[in-house]
Amino acid sequence: MSPVLEKDAKRVHRALESDGDESMVLLSREALKRIARWLDAETQGREVVVTQGLREVSPTEAAAVLGMSRAQVRKLMDGGKLPFRMVGTHHRIRADAIRAWLEIEDARQEAAMASLMALQNELGLTE
Repeated sequence: MSPVLEKDAKRVHRALESDGDESMVLLSREALKRIARWLDAETQGREVVVTQGLREVSPTEAAAVLGMSRAQVRKLMDGGKLPFRMVGTHHRIRADAIRAWLEIEDARQEAAMASLMALQNELGLTE
């Protein structure tokens, strides 16, 4: 962790030790960007998963994060859609690769839904 983030963490913990429902804390821009991403995800109804010290996960852990079976994660890995590396005989998937796949999948689903809605309108199947 960067020294800036360490200072930010100490400030946040000190603020949480005080009473009251609200606190004011001076934070670095780096910390604010991280908090903004977390809050944005929460407000969009997305699940936020925080791992402590795990920049890489096993296929089983990736499956839990992605909400799919381990076998499906292995298919994504074998198909080159989810990059991984080998550590001895174990597969490891970077957390940022999981995030990137989720972003691509979200965009693909949105495009498919838009296409489906356009087809529905074209066929006059709207209510």
